[in-house]
Amino acid sequence: MRNAGRSLWWCIAVLATASVEAGPKAGERLSFVSCPIVRDTRTVPCWLAEYGGTTYFLTLQTDVSAPVNPPWLGHRVLVEGVVSEEPDICGGHVLKPLTLSVMPELDASCNVVLPAEDRYELTFEPPRPPGPSRGRLAFGDPVMRDAAATLDFTLAYEFDGKVVFRHAQILQRILESARAAKATEIRITGYRSASRLSDGTMMRERAGLERERAEQVRELLRGAGLESVVYTLHWKDLSKRPDGIADAANRRVDVTLIAAR
Repeated sequence: MRNAGRSLWWCIAVLATASVEAGPKAGERLSFVSCPIVRDTRTVPCWLAEYGGTTYFLTLQTDVSAPVNPPWLGHRVLVEGVVSEEPDICGGHVLKPLTLSVMPELDASCNVVLPAEDRYELTFEPPRPPGPSRGRLAFGDPVMRDAAATLDFTLAYEFDGKVVFRHAQILQRILESARAAKATEIRITGYRSASRLSDGTMMRERAGLERERAEQVRELLRGAGLESVVYTLHWKDLSKRPDGIADAANRRVDVTLIAAR
């Protein structure tokens, strides 16, 4: 009986160790759809999501010009990221790089708001104080650039998405660079992608989106006054073989400026 008891405790210990080892590992790539969770803090709210019994940190409730925009309550979110070695934030494992895509369908079950807890206090200053940005961060480019030196640009998109508010900066840069370089042609290539989730599920963007993306960028540049150039449009469907690695990067529009000689 004594030996049997030892064997039982040994089995429990092995199972517990295996459970810990089965958790997320740095460098592991994850792709899943989940309800976002808001955790309140004394500074700015944190956004989290759960997958496979593990909580992941998504982003802070900050300005729309931030690299990762917050999801929405009432909607599920597609999370595509890589597990980072950085310390947990707000009780969630950090994913970096990270791409979030809000699903358009309403989901009333996505309504969890957690209260602030001292143990989850932020250990760093948020990018800016909470509240509206009054447009400064959304449209201003904080990095000084030589407008004529850059001729290639990429616009990244959310799943099934088109141009949104955060694209204002890069569109402004394209406009300024085209004028500085005296571009005679603008080549625009739109792409449609798909996402292979970690559980094997396939999500494909709607048909024809690659063309719509390219045409929208052309019309926005034209509408901003860039009319005396030749626009050459292409589109490619990359949705047939998602690999779970480059899926988010394939949701894009590439823009190349052909400068005057």
